[in-house]
Amino acid sequence: MSAKISLDQWQALIAVVDEGGYASAAEALDKSQSAISYAVQKIETELGVRAFALEGRRAKLTETGQMLYRQAKVLVEEANRIESAAIQLSQGWEPLVRVAADALFPQHCMLSALDAFAQHSPLTRVEYTETVLSGSDEALLRKEADVVIGGRVPPGFFGDPLMRVRFVAVAAANHPLNQMDSLTHEDLRQHRQIVIRDSGSRRIDSGWLGAEQRWTVSHPSTRIAAIRRGLGFAWVPEAEIGDGLESGALKVLPLKEGVERLVDLHLIYADGQYAGQAARYLGERIRDATAIPCPGVTVS
Repeated sequence: MSAKISLDQWQALIAVVDEGGYASAAEALDKSQSAISYAVQKIETELGVRAFALEGRRAKLTETGQMLYRQAKVLVEEANRIESAAIQLSQGWEPLVRVAADALFPQHCMLSALDAFAQHSPLTRVEYTETVLSGSDEALLRKEADVVIGGRVPPGFFGDPLMRVRFVAVAAANHPLNQMDSLTHEDLRQHRQIVIRDSGSRRIDSGWLGAEQRWTVSHPSTRIAAIRRGLGFAWVPEAEIGDGLESGALKVLPLKEGVERLVDLHLIYADGQYAGQAARYLGERIRDATAIPCPGVTVS
């Protein structure tokens, strides 16, 4: 049985929905509006369904249209992945690999992996982006990275556990919170908390207790520097603390509960089974690098 609907026609239907109308879809696909209209009519005629229903002057998806739209997106994305995989295989090795990793991932692990990758393929370019919270999700969903290390695996993707990162609540040794014997979360709310800004557009707050005194910074090094100066407290990955605890500059807060938090990181290929050879090779080197012992990190 041959397919009745072409990929171009499915793309037209998707564009009408995503762009909000036939005219915008035609502009996005660089086609005439009549061509877009014909493509949608072809789908409806061949399948004997109505994808859109008029509400006033606007076309709105029917329930059947919503189903067609969801399935068409899967179909077109899969076709694009197959084409990309075929091109990569014909070329043998991608000229560029884009990596997006949550800032929780230890820097020494990433640099070790990149060093091993460079020795194997010195001419392959690498773009490395550090993300925070939902930034990894968006790198996947916007197709801005080939290899992603993130705290969650978004729907539609598969990922493998990579490591578990342990956070502890810390402040400078001379901070007022460290002069108390036993702390509750209510005690913490009376003091300034240092939090990291979400690099994604959702601006998720992770671990914020709702304290009025809050400083938001964009990089972990700024957070730890502020804590060392006694400017606030935070839950910090143990690997980020360095020698702060050993030197006595920092102390773990004497909390009754919640002194530690655990975050699991996952390794995700944006193209799944169609990931290119270079992306997979770098992913393997990243996993190798996590075998290096690191405080507060448990390899999955």
